[in-house]
Amino acid sequence: MRSVLALIRRDLSLAVRDGSALGTALGFFLIVVTLFPLGLGPDLKLLARLAPGALWIALLLSALLSLPQVFARDFADGSLEAMTAGPVPLEVTVAAKAFVHWLTTGVPLAIGTPVIGLLLNLDVNVVPILLATLLIGTPAISFLGAVGAALTLNARRGGLVVAVLMLPLYIPTLLYGITAIAAVVTPPGDAVAALAMLGAVSLVSLIVGPVGAAAALRYQMH
Repeated sequence: MRSVLALIRRDLSLAVRDGSALGTALGFFLIVVTLFPLGLGPDLKLLARLAPGALWIALLLSALLSLPQVFARDFADGSLEAMTAGPVPLEVTVAAKAFVHWLTTGVPLAIGTPVIGLLLNLDVNVVPILLATLLIGTPAISFLGAVGAALTLNARRGGLVVAVLMLPLYIPTLLYGITAIAAVVTPPGDAVAALAMLGAVSLVSLIVGPVGAAAALRYQMH
Protein backbone atom coordinates (compact mmCIF):
# COMPACT_ATOMS: atom_id res chain seq x y z
CA MET A 1 0.00 0.00 0.00
CA ARG A 2 2.84 2.39 0.82
CA SER A 3 4.42 1.71 -2.57
CA VAL A 4 1.17 2.55 -4.34
CA LEU A 5 0.71 5.77 -2.36
CA ALA A 6 4.32 6.71 -3.07
CA LEU A 7 3.73 6.12 -6.79
CA ILE A 8 0.59 8.28 -6.72
CA ARG A 9 2.43 11.08 -4.91
CA ARG A 10 5.33 10.84 -7.38
CA ASP A 11 3.10 10.97 -10.44
CA LEU A 12 1.03 13.80 -8.98
CA SER A 13 4.17 15.79 -8.29
CA LEU A 14 5.51 15.20 -11.81
CA ALA A 15 2.15 16.09 -13.40
CA VAL A 16 1.85 19.32 -11.42
CA ARG A 17 5.47 20.26 -12.05
CA ASP A 18 5.28 19.54 -15.78
CA GLY A 19 1.74 20.68 -16.48
CA SER A 20 1.97 19.81 -20.18
CA ALA A 21 -0.81 17.18 -20.10
CA LEU A 22 -3.40 19.49 -18.56
CA GLY A 23 -2.14 22.46 -20.58
CA THR A 24 -2.51 20.59 -23.87
CA ALA A 25 -5.95 19.26 -22.95
CA LEU A 26 -7.19 22.62 -21.71
CA GLY A 27 -5.83 24.44 -24.74
CA PHE A 28 -7.56 22.07 -27.15
CA PHE A 29 -10.76 22.26 -25.10
CA LEU A 30 -10.80 26.06 -25.30
CA ILE A 31 -10.12 26.01 -29.04
CA VAL A 32 -13.03 23.64 -29.71
CA VAL A 33 -15.44 25.57 -27.48
CA THR A 34 -14.40 28.89 -28.99
CA LEU A 35 -14.79 27.74 -32.60
CA PHE A 36 -18.09 25.93 -32.06
CA PRO A 37 -20.27 29.10 -31.84
CA LEU A 38 -18.53 30.57 -34.88
CA GLY A 39 -19.43 27.53 -36.96
CA LEU A 40 -22.97 27.22 -35.63
CA GLY A 41 -24.04 30.83 -36.11
CA PRO A 42 -25.77 33.48 -33.99
CA ASP A 43 -28.76 31.40 -32.87
CA LEU A 44 -28.36 31.55 -29.06
CA LYS A 45 -31.26 29.19 -28.33
CA LEU A 46 -29.83 26.51 -30.60
CA LEU A 47 -26.40 27.09 -29.11
CA ALA A 48 -27.72 26.63 -25.56
CA ARG A 49 -29.51 23.43 -26.57
CA LEU A 50 -26.39 21.92 -28.13
CA ALA A 51 -23.97 23.19 -25.48
CA PRO A 52 -24.00 20.16 -23.09
CA GLY A 53 -23.27 17.69 -25.88
CA ALA A 54 -20.61 19.91 -27.40
CA LEU A 55 -18.91 20.32 -24.02
CA TRP A 56 -18.95 16.57 -23.40
CA ILE A 57 -17.40 15.83 -26.79
CA ALA A 58 -14.80 18.58 -26.39
CA LEU A 59 -13.78 17.27 -22.96
CA LEU A 60 -13.53 13.69 -24.20
CA LEU A 61 -11.34 14.64 -27.16
CA SER A 62 -9.20 16.91 -24.97
CA ALA A 63 -8.58 14.16 -22.43
CA LEU A 64 -7.58 11.82 -25.26
CA LEU A 65 -4.68 14.11 -26.15
CA SER A 66 -3.01 13.58 -22.78
CA LEU A 67 -3.43 9.79 -22.61
CA PRO A 68 -0.15 8.87 -24.37
CA GLN A 69 1.72 10.58 -21.52
CA VAL A 70 0.37 8.15 -18.91
CA PHE A 71 3.25 5.71 -19.51
CA ALA A 72 5.54 7.61 -21.90
CA ARG A 73 7.76 9.27 -19.27
CA ASP A 74 8.33 6.05 -17.32
CA PHE A 75 8.95 4.12 -20.52
CA ALA A 76 11.54 6.64 -21.68
CA ASP A 77 13.61 6.59 -18.46
CA GLY A 78 13.34 2.81 -17.92
CA SER A 79 11.33 2.97 -14.70
CA LEU A 80 8.35 1.28 -16.35
CA GLU A 81 10.40 -1.88 -16.84
CA ALA A 82 11.31 -1.82 -13.15
CA MET A 83 7.63 -1.41 -12.25
CA THR A 84 6.75 -4.38 -14.43
CA ALA A 85 9.19 -6.59 -12.51
CA GLY A 86 8.51 -5.01 -9.11
CA PRO A 87 6.65 -6.45 -6.13
CA VAL A 88 3.51 -4.40 -6.74
CA PRO A 89 1.16 -6.08 -9.24
CA LEU A 90 1.31 -4.27 -12.55
CA GLU A 91 -2.48 -3.96 -12.59
CA VAL A 92 -2.33 -1.95 -9.36
CA THR A 93 0.43 0.26 -10.78
CA VAL A 94 -1.62 0.93 -13.91
CA ALA A 95 -4.68 1.74 -11.78
CA ALA A 96 -2.63 4.24 -9.77
CA LYS A 97 -1.37 5.92 -12.93
CA ALA A 98 -4.87 6.08 -14.44
CA PHE A 99 -6.14 7.55 -11.16
CA VAL A 100 -3.50 10.27 -11.31
CA HIS A 101 -4.46 11.03 -14.93
CA TRP A 102 -8.08 11.42 -13.84
CA LEU A 103 -7.12 13.68 -10.93
CA THR A 104 -4.83 15.92 -12.98
CA THR A 105 -6.79 16.02 -16.25
CA GLY A 106 -10.33 14.69 -15.92
CA VAL A 107 -11.28 16.45 -12.70
CA PRO A 108 -9.90 19.91 -13.64
CA LEU A 109 -11.58 19.77 -17.04
CA ALA A 110 -14.87 18.63 -15.50
CA ILE A 111 -14.85 21.38 -12.88
CA GLY A 112 -13.89 24.04 -15.42
CA THR A 113 -16.46 22.96 -18.02
CA PRO A 114 -19.45 24.87 -16.56
CA VAL A 115 -17.41 28.08 -16.56
CA ILE A 116 -16.16 27.54 -20.10
CA GLY A 117 -19.73 26.61 -21.06
CA LEU A 118 -20.68 30.27 -20.70
CA LEU A 119 -19.07 30.73 -24.13
CA LEU A 120 -21.78 28.42 -25.49
CA ASN A 121 -24.66 30.17 -23.70
CA LEU A 122 -24.99 27.18 -21.37
CA ASP A 123 -28.20 27.22 -19.31
CA VAL A 124 -27.38 27.67 -15.62
CA ASN A 125 -30.05 25.11 -14.69
CA VAL A 126 -28.15 22.45 -16.65
CA VAL A 127 -24.86 23.02 -14.79
CA PRO A 128 -25.51 20.62 -11.82
CA ILE A 129 -26.45 17.63 -14.00
CA LEU A 130 -23.66 18.40 -16.48
CA LEU A 131 -21.09 18.52 -13.70
CA ALA A 132 -22.48 15.30 -12.19
CA THR A 133 -22.23 13.41 -15.49
CA LEU A 134 -18.68 14.64 -16.07
CA LEU A 135 -17.42 13.69 -12.60
CA ILE A 136 -19.10 10.27 -12.80
CA GLY A 137 -18.10 9.56 -16.40
CA THR A 138 -14.55 10.88 -16.67
CA PRO A 139 -12.96 7.97 -14.72
CA ALA A 140 -13.89 5.74 -17.65
CA ILE A 141 -11.91 8.02 -19.96
CA SER A 142 -8.75 7.64 -17.87
CA PHE A 143 -9.00 3.96 -16.95
CA LEU A 144 -10.10 2.68 -20.35
CA GLY A 145 -7.70 5.12 -21.96
CA ALA A 146 -4.83 3.43 -20.13
CA VAL A 147 -5.39 0.42 -22.39
CA GLY A 148 -4.94 2.53 -25.50
CA ALA A 149 -1.89 4.26 -24.02
CA ALA A 150 -0.30 0.88 -23.28
CA LEU A 151 -1.09 -0.58 -26.71
CA THR A 152 0.47 2.40 -28.51
CA LEU A 153 3.50 2.77 -26.27
CA ASN A 154 5.95 2.07 -29.10
CA ALA A 155 3.82 3.52 -31.89
CA ARG A 156 4.62 6.62 -33.88
CA ARG A 157 1.98 9.31 -33.58
CA GLY A 158 0.61 7.46 -30.58
CA GLY A 159 -1.96 10.15 -29.82
CA LEU A 160 -3.74 9.61 -33.14
CA VAL A 161 -3.68 5.84 -32.73
CA VAL A 162 -5.05 6.11 -29.17
CA ALA A 163 -7.93 8.23 -30.45
CA VAL A 164 -8.81 5.72 -33.17
CA LEU A 165 -8.66 2.80 -30.73
CA MET A 166 -10.50 4.37 -27.82
CA LEU A 167 -13.28 6.46 -29.35
CA PRO A 168 -15.56 3.44 -29.96
CA LEU A 169 -15.11 2.36 -26.32
CA TYR A 170 -16.11 5.82 -25.12
CA ILE A 171 -19.48 5.78 -26.90
CA PRO A 172 -21.43 4.31 -23.90
CA THR A 173 -19.96 6.94 -21.58
CA LEU A 174 -20.88 9.73 -23.97
CA LEU A 175 -24.38 8.38 -24.64
CA TYR A 176 -25.34 7.92 -20.98
CA GLY A 177 -23.90 11.31 -20.09
CA ILE A 178 -25.92 13.07 -22.79
CA THR A 179 -29.03 11.00 -21.92
CA ALA A 180 -28.89 12.09 -18.28
CA ILE A 181 -28.61 15.74 -19.31
CA ALA A 182 -31.43 15.40 -21.86
CA ALA A 183 -33.69 13.90 -19.18
CA VAL A 184 -33.34 17.09 -17.15
CA VAL A 185 -33.53 19.53 -20.07
CA THR A 186 -36.54 17.94 -21.78
CA PRO A 187 -38.61 15.99 -19.23
CA PRO A 188 -40.06 13.48 -18.77
CA GLY A 189 -36.90 11.42 -18.55
CA ASP A 190 -35.09 9.21 -16.08
CA ALA A 191 -31.87 11.04 -15.25
CA VAL A 192 -31.22 8.78 -12.25
CA ALA A 193 -31.22 5.64 -14.40
CA ALA A 194 -28.87 7.26 -16.92
CA LEU A 195 -26.52 8.38 -14.13
CA ALA A 196 -26.61 4.86 -12.67
CA MET A 197 -25.64 3.35 -16.03
CA LEU A 198 -22.91 5.97 -16.43
CA GLY A 199 -21.58 5.04 -13.01
CA ALA A 200 -21.72 1.36 -13.91
CA VAL A 201 -19.62 2.00 -17.03
CA SER A 202 -17.04 3.82 -14.93
CA LEU A 203 -16.98 1.06 -12.30
CA VAL A 204 -16.44 -1.61 -14.96
CA SER A 205 -13.63 0.50 -16.44
CA LEU A 206 -11.87 0.54 -13.05
CA ILE A 207 -11.41 -3.21 -13.40
CA VAL A 208 -11.19 -3.80 -17.13
CA GLY A 209 -8.86 -0.86 -17.81
CA PRO A 210 -5.97 -1.79 -15.48
CA VAL A 211 -6.17 -5.48 -16.38
CA GLY A 212 -6.14 -4.79 -20.12
CA ALA A 213 -3.43 -2.14 -19.87
CA ALA A 214 -1.22 -4.37 -17.73
CA ALA A 215 -1.51 -7.19 -20.28
CA ALA A 216 -0.62 -4.76 -23.08
CA LEU A 217 2.38 -3.44 -21.15
CA ARG A 218 3.72 -6.94 -20.51
CA TYR A 219 3.48 -7.62 -24.23
CA GLN A 220 5.21 -4.34 -25.08
CA MET A 221 8.04 -4.92 -22.61
CA HIS A 222 8.91 -8.37 -23.93
